[in-house]
Amino acid sequence: MKNIGFSIKKNIITLIFCLFTISLVIFSRQNLSAAKNGLSLWFNSVVPSLLPFFIATELLGYTDIIAKIGKVLNRFMKPIFNVPGIGAYAFIMGIISGYPVGAKIVTNFRKQGLCTKAQCERLIAFTNNSGPLFILGTVGISLFANTTTGFLLLITHILAGILVGFIFRFWKYKDNENLSSQTQFSTPEKQLSCNVTNLGKILSSSISNAISNVVMIGGFVTLFSIIISILNSSGIIGIVSSIFTPIFELFGISGKFCAPFLCGIVELTNGISTIANIMVKNISTNVVLVSFLLGFGGFSILLQVFSIISETDISILPYLLGKILHGSLSALLTYLLINSFPIFNLDLATTYSTTLTTNANIINSFWNYSLVTCVIFIIAFITFMNLINSCKSKCKNI
Repeated sequence: MKNIGFSIKKNIITLIFCLFTISLVIFSRQNLSAAKNGLSLWFNSVVPSLLPFFIATELLGYTDIIAKIGKVLNRFMKPIFNVPGIGAYAFIMGIISGYPVGAKIVTNFRKQGLCTKAQCERLIAFTNNSGPLFILGTVGISLFANTTTGFLLLITHILAGILVGFIFRFWKYKDNENLSSQTQFSTPEKQLSCNVTNLGKILSSSISNAISNVVMIGGFVTLFSIIISILNSSGIIGIVSSIFTPIFELFGISGKFCAPFLCGIVELTNGISTIANIMVKNISTNVVLVSFLLGFGGFSILLQVFSIISETDISILPYLLGKILHGSLSALLTYLLINSFPIFNLDLATTYSTTLTTNANIINSFWNYSLVTCVIFIIAFITFMNLINSCKSKCKNI
């Protein structure tokens, strides 16, 4: 029976791949356009926004900044999230950089033996999040033409992530793994000392790893752009949406949201773009659904994360459960804030914000200097820690 079950599973996967290949030929015109759009999105948006952060996180991995952050923040991260203090680094960089930087950092923790398997699974459930540049700039300003909505989505996104982290502190609560036994996950390159002698090798290794990850993400973006095109052209999205439309209407949500929402479950950007442009009387519905999709991330991000963590023994299950929970909590918090604070309720506004240009300039200026601010903060933090160590040494000598 086991052999039969395995054979069926294998044949199903083979059948899916065959159908995908046939669909590439049948819907070649639509797929060509989708592939071009996916590559354009990757080259113009993903590469400029993610490549610098990937390189930065790789370079920081060769320094002792992560260990220092861990020592300082362990007193907060351990009781709240049941993870080491270095988890704060993954959470902060995950928020600043966006998908899938948080997953990459957690994977590096596991490779270097800095966290146990259970700790990494707790971390990955809440540290891989959508970036503020995407939420404020793309979603808030470009799609909803309202900066306040962007801030609302960012606030609820971060709060929901923190709640998920607190809930997942109970994941595999009794963790008896000994980190010292996990030498098989150690990455040789990370054992290099960060000095002038090894600087060239460190830079080349960091850039090579960063480019490899960005190219992999580009493949996923292009692939899922084509998949959505096939699903729309074949009418599968329409059939599935007709099944789920009564459920949407049961909750007071217009059926016209069903197909775009399903597209967002498959691939984030296309889904939220379509949902934001749907004209309805109560636009707060659009905002709440987009909030869920930002928290969930879509199957495209899910597979990106799966490909990253596949180099280790980290399970994808806590990530999947965490993102479903994150999306649900984000939508709930967004709904509550919209109905509690009129400033967030676009239903009360007759027109979009007339100060859009001014707000856009403020946001762009802020994020243009965000990287500089991060660098200054890191330098200040290292200097502060060195001063503390110096003072401790002097006190011991006295």
